[in-house]
Amino acid sequence: MVVALLAPVAWAPPGVDPEDWRTALAEDVVDLLAMLNEVDTAVAVTRADRWLADAVIWPGTTVYEVPEPTPNAVFAALTDAGGPDGTTGTEPPSGAGPGGGTLTTTDRYEQVAVVAGDAPDLPGLTVGKLLRPLTSRPVAVAPAEGGLPGLLGVAARLPVPSWLPPLDMDATVPAAVRAAAPRPGDLAVTPSWHRLRGPADLARLDPALDGWEHTRSLLSGAGRNG
Repeated sequence: MVVALLAPVAWAPPGVDPEDWRTALAEDVVDLLAMLNEVDTAVAVTRADRWLADAVIWPGTTVYEVPEPTPNAVFAALTDAGGPDGTTGTEPPSGAGPGGGTLTTTDRYEQVAVVAGDAPDLPGLTVGKLLRPLTSRPVAVAPAEGGLPGLLGVAARLPVPSWLPPLDMDATVPAAVRAAAPRPGDLAVTPSWHRLRGPADLARLDPALDGWEHTRSLLSGAGRNG
């Protein structure tokens, strides 16, 4: 399972409505996840942000309402629910989910990756590399590129190990997670990618990459070269 965590965003480009910006970022991330093969996908939001999930999800996408926008809350929701049928999630219609898998009330997820909702041009291969270490390690993190701390994503086997500390996607760094692990090798650090959290991050967008149409369109409308 791969979950887009649609947390509040603290910055929007000048001249761009913050709500429109947040929606465009979220829609591009959700579209990316929908194209992934061999995984189920979902989004996680707080109850106050359910409107955003409803605006960007594909038909059949699972929505998990979490008490706070953190990876730990997402892991807890999936552990409690055991799949898309729990009270902390919204069960999609039966049939194929957007990730290509069939979602049923008997599904149980053993591995979950949570990715930030403000990385609209995130390559699918980067998501795959976040999940791959879980065959031999309990937790993997992908750092966020740029001058700010934070994580692009975190993946874990369920149930998550008791040593996993509270994670803040905007503040946690891999070294802090490794320091909490019983052994350094319990944590894998996977390739980083940029998020859009400030003006400097716009320069990291690659116009040659496929995807991120909604963010690209919004930036073009604001007179910027995405």
